[in-house]
This record gives sequence, structure tokens and C-alpha cells, in this order.
Amino acid sequence: MPTITDSKKIDNLLTRGVFEVIDLGHLKKKLLSGKKLRVKLGIDPTSPNLHIGRSIPILKLRDFQELGHQVVFIVGDFTGTIGDTSDKESERPALSDEQVKVNVKTYIEQVGRILDVDKTEVRYNSEWLRKLDYKEVCRQADIFSLAEFIARKNIKQRLRAENRISLRELIYPLMQGYDSVAVKADVELGGTDQRFNLLAGRKMQSFYKQKPQDIMTNILIDGLDGRKMSSSWGNVIDFLDSPKEMFGKVMSMDDQMIIPYFEHCTRIPMQKVKEFEDQLKNGKNTIHGILKWN
Repeated sequence: MPTITDSKKIDNLLTRGVFEVIDLGHLKKKLLSGKKLRVKLGIDPTSPNLHIGRSIPILKLRDFQELGHQVVFIVGDFTGTIGDTSDKESERPALSDEQVKVNVKTYIEQVGRILDVDKTEVRYNSEWLRKLDYKEVCRQADIFSLAEFIARKNIKQRLRAENRISLRELIYPLMQGYDSVAVKADVELGGTDQRFNLLAGRKMQSFYKQKPQDIMTNILIDGLDGRKMSSSWGNVIDFLDSPKEMFGKVMSMDDQMIIPYFEHCTRIPMQKVKEFEDQLKNGKNTIHGILKWN
């Protein structure tokens, strides 16, 4: 059983499936110090099913959990009704409270396929976001400038295309940032598309006199058709798919797509993943053969 200061585990934690860490030196020092950290991941219930693209940060959350840190899984039951367009080329429709209630029914059960739920602090962000009044939201909004928001790549593209950007979309990073304040996060995890929102958490914590969280981003994995995995495109492998369905979907993929899946969506040793990659490149194995081994 690894200890909280297991240096080999910490090195793996900071590298496998990781795109960027801010601040890497600071986070590594905290990990090696033996301090028990509060590590946050939030997911909005925009669909009833979690797909394996979501497993990347959830697996990373488990890595922290196995080292003895306190993981905090936030269900965005409030932010889900607002909508995050960080990874969208158009405005994301806001979900109704009823839709969110339906979507969220089995979220914890699904997350429990990866995390030890008994050791996980599960929170719903309606707990604190519903309590904020207009004056407090205005105080938070004053921390950020419009220039910062429109500097984001997808927002620039939408402006150039003269597509509508609602003021509601400007509010979303404030809410995700305030989540970090509410749970006193030391670390927040998220995809590369979440970088602005994760950094907003650092600024929001500083505003509320907390130490700013470190952030860790992961890549966004491709779906079955080669585009980014997305429930709205239907190119997903869901947590609740049967083993037969999962196998069939993986077998439909291009051979080379399987390597990123092994690296980011499993904890098969990286040495073995490299062997699989070499076998595929040299024509000495196929996806079917690799899956049969696993």
C-alpha cells in the first residue's frame, strides 16, 4: 500500500495522462511534504451517462485518493442549469432543474466504478451557489475583465463568426471558481478546455483570502469517429455500456486510437502500453489481440 509521500507514485501522478500542472513545483513540494490535500473535480450532469473521456480526470482523482488525499467530487446540479461552453463552438442550451434531476440519478453509482465512494466527499454545488445574492455575484464579476473572457480560443472564433454569446456564459467561470472556495480546494482537476475556469478558481480563492489551488489538466480524448468524445455526438463509450458493447465499440476504432485509451483511461503499466504501441507499429499485433491479452 503506497504512503502519502511515495515518491514513485507521486512522479507518476504528476505525469501520466497530464497535459499541464500549475504550479508544478509548488504541487510537487506539497505532495512530498506529506500534507493531506483536498483535491476537487466537478462534473455537470449534462447527460445521464458518464463516458470514458470522463474517466481520465476521475482516474487521476483515484490516484490522489490511493495516496491518502481527500478527494472531493462535485456534482454540478446548479452549474448544469447554466451551461458551460468552454469546449463548444456555439451556446450550450441551459438545462431545466427537471432534466438535471433525471441526469444525476446514477452519477454517484457510475463514479463509484472508479472511486472509493465511502472515502469520497460528494458535494452538490447548488448547496452554496443558490445562496449567493446579486451583490455578491457582482463582487465576484469585478475580479475579471471582459478582455480575459474573449481571449479564449473558442470565444474568439464565435466572435469572428458573429455568433451569439450570452452574458450567461460569462457567469459560468465565476461559479466554477466559487466551487473551489466553497470546498477549500488545494488542487483542481479538469480537461484542457477547462483551463480558464480552473484559473478562475485560483483568482476567486485569492479574492476570498484562501491560498490559490494548484491545477492539473488532462487531454481530451478522441471518440469512436476520431472527433473529441462527446455525448452530444454519440461517439462515446459509456460507463454503463455492457462489456460486449464496449468491446464492439473499441473494435470499430482505428488501431492507433487504442494506445491513448490505454494510457489515459486505464492504469495498465506504461511499460506494457509501450509494448502494445510497438507491436501495432510493427504489425505484430492487432486491437483484438491486445484486448484479448487484457
